[in-house]
Amino acid sequence: MAYRVRSPDGELMFPSLGDIERAYVQGLVDPDDEVREDGTEKWRKASSLPALAQARRPQAHKDSRSQTLTVVGAVAVGLLALGLIILGHSWNVRMMGIALALVVSGMLTRVTFKAYKRPPTVL
Repeated sequence: MAYRVRSPDGELMFPSLGDIERAYVQGLVDPDDEVREDGTEKWRKASSLPALAQARRPQAHKDSRSQTLTVVGAVAVGLLALGLIILGHSWNVRMMGIALALVVSGMLTRVTFKAYKRPPTVL
């Protein structure tokens, strides 16, 4: 059975309640949007539907903040590594810069894998 979702931006049609649930989890459908099953006259708030009330919305604030801090830290350590490699007067200092560059590589690889596994968030 098809469903219609009405929001202040307009109206969308979804083929099933499962599709609405996926859109709700991704942030495309808000709890205040109205949902109507085709063939009925009554509009209901999305948050009042049991399938959507149980759906978990992603907590983007916590995840995005941790990723942001990791990237900022990687940039800072990368700049330090670059300074040690370029301005280092001895091989020991330059080797420390290379080691820090490898740490930055690991940090950014971790950020990339976390971003790949996370479902996209829609603002």
